[in-house]
Amino acid sequence: MRRFLVGQLLFLPSLVLAQEGSPAGPVPPALLQARRAALMERMGEGVAILRAASERSNDPPDSEYPQDSDFRQDNDFFYLTGLEAPDGLLVLLAHENGPDEVRLFLPPRNAGRERWLGPRLGPDARAAEQAGLPASAVRSVADFDQVMDSLVTLPDGRPPRLFIKRSRSVAPNLPAGRWGSASGPVDLNPHLGALRLVKDSNEIARLRRAVEISLEGHLAAMRVARPGAWEYELEAAAEYEFRRLGAERVGYPSIVGAGVNGTILHYDESRARLEEGQLVVMDMGAEFGYYSADITRTIPVSGRFTERQRAIYNLVLAVQQAAIEAVRPGVTMAQLNEIARRTMRERSGDLCGRQSCDAYFIHGLGHWIGMDVHDVGGYSRPLAPGVVLTIEPGIYLPEEKLGVRIEDDLLVTADGHELLSARVPRTTSEIERYMSQARSGER
Repeated sequence: MRRFLVGQLLFLPSLVLAQEGSPAGPVPPALLQARRAALMERMGEGVAILRAASERSNDPPDSEYPQDSDFRQDNDFFYLTGLEAPDGLLVLLAHENGPDEVRLFLPPRNAGRERWLGPRLGPDARAAEQAGLPASAVRSVADFDQVMDSLVTLPDGRPPRLFIKRSRSVAPNLPAGRWGSASGPVDLNPHLGALRLVKDSNEIARLRRAVEISLEGHLAAMRVARPGAWEYELEAAAEYEFRRLGAERVGYPSIVGAGVNGTILHYDESRARLEEGQLVVMDMGAEFGYYSADITRTIPVSGRFTERQRAIYNLVLAVQQAAIEAVRPGVTMAQLNEIARRTMRERSGDLCGRQSCDAYFIHGLGHWIGMDVHDVGGYSRPLAPGVVLTIEPGIYLPEEKLGVRIEDDLLVTADGHELLSARVPRTTSEIERYMSQARSGER
């Protein structure tokens, strides 16, 4: 049994907002402490270093494009600290035979810069409270080398194993200091991915709210869809609801594709006009408290599906339903994918000519969701309670200007699953009824 520093696991500060003004509120410090402890348990022995995201400026020469100035914290840094402070360093020191330790380094506050950008967290007791750390564990980034040189030593003089994130580039994650190049850095991503794949209570609550907000956005888009409207009007209606209900940003660029645009998987221009007889693929999700939903609905511009559209849609829906019904602990994503594709092959008939419609299902069945909309975690791992995933089969027929995709978000439970996005109309009759009621002024 490993021993963890008592001051870190039992230090329960008052809940000071780590996300100042965010509708999501703070991550409870006890959960942050548990996440860090679990990561150090996986490390065994060594030093992990994680960098916070850097603040982006909208002033030349720092930024050529002033639109690109929104700060968003690095997901792993936020997962382990709950802090939105830029340019910090989190250090986890895992010891096999002693108490594990945590150190947090933040830039000192700058009164002149804060006049322009507003108050920032500094290396003080307030940051320690929010991160669930004792005040002595938080220092200025200027003290990094000095503090680490005094901490990172092994009895035989060997450098400890160094754990860093290697997903993009090793260099940005290596701090200054002579010991920072300790032999053979270990990739931290598999350990973080395994932890983040299974959501804790706070993460599930944030995802639930992200889904609720997203479904309201989809309903709003359905209400404004009609011949003569523009794709960007549907996108605007949805994203207005997202922000009105507390989402701080979209989880990914919204996809609203009418006609042939609905056959382009990541179409995000939203510049075309909706025409009678078309289908519109709407793939949109809100991010709430750093967690993103991912919902797709396909709707008829006229308010009613044609016979051909209905047949293709119902095939996609049957495939999705077969996969959804199989979601439970112990099942793998590969097994769900096989169930979906077998169902499509068995039910295609002659809808796609001589070949199965499976040939036009050109992407994977689904993915994990969480802080990344395509969240981290290995796909060979069987489903477990607390995993949240999407199921999103589709058929794309560019020559017919016909695309259908249906995507829902599911939480794996102890005895099966919960369909989080169930309230968005999903069958053809439900969609037609909702659009008809919306056009007649009903809800």
